[in-house]
Amino acid sequence: MELAAGFTPKTRDDWRELAAAVLRRSGIEAGSPEEALSTSTYDGLTIAPLYDLDDLPGDPGLPGAPPYVRGTRTVPGWDVRQRHAAPDPEAVLADLEHGVTSLWLVVGDGAIPPESLAVVLKDVLLDLAPVVLEAGGRTREAADALLALAAERGVAVSGNLGGSGAAGAELAVRCAADFPGLRAVTVDATRWHDAGGGDADELGCSIARGVAELRELTGAGLSVEQALGQIEFRYAATDDQFATIAKLRAARRLWARVAEVCGAPEHGGQRQHAVTSSAMMTVRDPYVNLLRTTVACFAAGVGGAEAVTVQPFDAALGLPDSFSRRIARNTQALLLEEAGLARVLDPAGGSWYVERRTADLAERAWAWFQEIEAAGGADAAEELTAARVAATRERRAADLAHRRFPITGVSEYPDLAEPPVRRGGNGIATPRYAEEFEALRDLAESRPERPKVFLATIGPVAAHTARAAFAANLFQAGGFATETAGPGTDPEQIATAFAVSGARVACLCSSDRLYAEHAAPVAAALRRAGARRVWLAGQGGHEDVDGVDGTVHAGCDALHVLRTTYDDVLGDDLGVTR
Repeated sequence: MELAAGFTPKTRDDWRELAAAVLRRSGIEAGSPEEALSTSTYDGLTIAPLYDLDDLPGDPGLPGAPPYVRGTRTVPGWDVRQRHAAPDPEAVLADLEHGVTSLWLVVGDGAIPPESLAVVLKDVLLDLAPVVLEAGGRTREAADALLALAAERGVAVSGNLGGSGAAGAELAVRCAADFPGLRAVTVDATRWHDAGGGDADELGCSIARGVAELRELTGAGLSVEQALGQIEFRYAATDDQFATIAKLRAARRLWARVAEVCGAPEHGGQRQHAVTSSAMMTVRDPYVNLLRTTVACFAAGVGGAEAVTVQPFDAALGLPDSFSRRIARNTQALLLEEAGLARVLDPAGGSWYVERRTADLAERAWAWFQEIEAAGGADAAEELTAARVAATRERRAADLAHRRFPITGVSEYPDLAEPPVRRGGNGIATPRYAEEFEALRDLAESRPERPKVFLATIGPVAAHTARAAFAANLFQAGGFATETAGPGTDPEQIATAFAVSGARVACLCSSDRLYAEHAAPVAAALRRAGARRVWLAGQGGHEDVDGVDGTVHAGCDALHVLRTTYDDVLGDDLGVTR
């Protein structure tokens, strides 16, 4: 049976011809449809508008077998791992009783004291629930406390002690000798993601760090096979689902290559723990985080992670409450049990797009890893790594400022009437994409009265609605209230409405045709009424209109516009920097 029987075969050239015709009708001239419709990632990879069989990079293998692109598992599903950073045994037990299968405990100052581990784990069956530690400088102390607790109960413990460097090597020797189900070392790649790195940055740095750990472990006396079995990798999963799927698949391909070079290809299955990104979380409109983390969890599962952590939607606000923890774990339960992600291994396997993107990302990340190695390895290349990550962060910051990288509920579609969500304790400490817009929202709400921008709508409703809606969305993203003049073209009437509104900044909103006749007289009337700045919503041919200070339009530097408007409304002494 041929599913395509009865359909006329189509080629890429057929698609090009049709796409070029559509582009011409849209007024877009380009050398080719691919050139016009392709996009680039922060790693410099080109995402084409169309993929076909010719884009397949080769045989990716089978799940559970080298080169492990299709996953290390031979049974679908993953470990539901929840993070706890407070000594709350009831919360830990509630998670385990309602779907969580392993624990990730943050130990140390401001989190769970090592001496409190016995209390936190008092009702946890350590032989059934793996425990992963994150203890930083107190790793040895935390590991000793966990192992002593297991010895006291006479049970085997599994999970990961979260070590690195010399401390990790010391623990790995103990684990290899006495705790066969326990790993000792975590390579946490989220540090480069949270610092602003791209996917290739994160992968290259993590593989370099993994190789450094291999050297420590084999230097401590472990065989290559034993050393490979002691390391787990932690990666960030974002709401860019295909980027996350490709990243996890590429990471396994890279680590399999390392194992192959080390002479142990059958031991090169990378153990992966995927965590929903901290950088993508927002404080404003935090319930949208539920959508972000759901997509990220889906991508992590499809991408083949062995363990997945969904951060509660309020993680950026402080300690999550019982409701947000329940929703976080139920997100995974729904995807595993209702959506059916636990029924299939590597569902993205064979996709022309996913396979090509996986291969291209792996190639780019391997080149970056080789740069790090040439510079002396992960430890010696820290300055090189920091510079590369910073460069990626700057490119993303520009996209955030211009809203080419939109943040729903923050830089796009803000709800100024939404009551803020409050939590106790400290939230996510890493830089977040939404922070600069949220700082402006905080500034607006710190004032006795919310600052306002007047939208000087010119002409009938149909003429100004689109640009007025755009301008309102932009200024509200910075916390400004907006008030419109309503339909009309009389400059004095519009200026009177401006004066009554109490605003100090105005934005003209209308069609290009009406701007030609009315923009200058309306701007002049607004100036006479006390406007400190007059913006115009639109692009092209309006920059030199008398009385207009600048334009706002799709792709403009929104942060610059908002900060400039704050300077006009509140003054430069409030610490708003351009």
